[in-house]
Amino acid sequence: MDVVVQILASGLTMGAMYAISTIGLALVYGSLNMLNMSHGALLALGGYVCYFAMSHLGLHPVLGLAAAMLVCGLVGLGIYYAAAAPMLKSAGFETRIFIATIGIGAIIENVILRLFGPQPTPQPLNLSGAVVIGTVHIPNQNLLILGVALLLMAALAYLLQKTRLGRAIRATAQNREAAQLMGVRVGIVYAQVLALSGALAAISGVMVSSLSSLLPNMGGDPMLKAFIICVVAGLGNVYGAVAAAIVLGILEALAAYVLGVRYSFAILLLLVIAVLIWRPSGLFGRRQVVRL
Repeated sequence: MDVVVQILASGLTMGAMYAISTIGLALVYGSLNMLNMSHGALLALGGYVCYFAMSHLGLHPVLGLAAAMLVCGLVGLGIYYAAAAPMLKSAGFETRIFIATIGIGAIIENVILRLFGPQPTPQPLNLSGAVVIGTVHIPNQNLLILGVALLLMAALAYLLQKTRLGRAIRATAQNREAAQLMGVRVGIVYAQVLALSGALAAISGVMVSSLSSLLPNMGGDPMLKAFIICVVAGLGNVYGAVAAAIVLGILEALAAYVLGVRYSFAILLLLVIAVLIWRPSGLFGRRQVVRL
């Protein structure tokens, strides 16, 4: 029983971190059909902004997290107006913005490296103590990450389903031209989506770095796993991405216990290959029929 509790605790923590990392990526792709390859760099930027706000400015952890969300949201807004908006109506937008955001991510990482250096830095936003279940100690920081993930999922679900912005995002994702004809200001919606994605990336960066440490390239691994989860769920499916993140987190924890940590990521990739063979559009994706 203790083994089951340990696997569930580790799996839910990893799944929660993956979900936070994936939500912003899936939201942008679902709305703009744009794969934001600078998402990992935004994770790192959010972690460092929170660290700077708490360690150097002496702000409360909540204010430090808010500062990280604000900065990364503004950077996401800048990505839209500087890169996405000029390319939006051009041929091959998906390929062009893919390459452009790779460059933007590299610039952000190099700015972080220049300002903070290459050495690992501990994240000050960290809860001490643990909850004991049987003989298993579950750190309070893991419970914090799980709680933040659940809160974000509920808030995002409310935003998409119950608010005017959410309806505009869903309408634009379904059919941009029809949404424009109905009076939706598509450009403003896209800008808000990228700003929201940046704020979510900041939260993810703070949570990830609280379990390890801050590094300029720390967003690479969460970005890769977020992309894998998006592919498994179906690109652009936000709710499917959350469900896939939780399930894959538990499966990775189980594989790490049974086969060892070094095989867990390989098992994850094999699972992705199997899903793509069985359902090329993803577990929750929809097939599109194009008539020529």
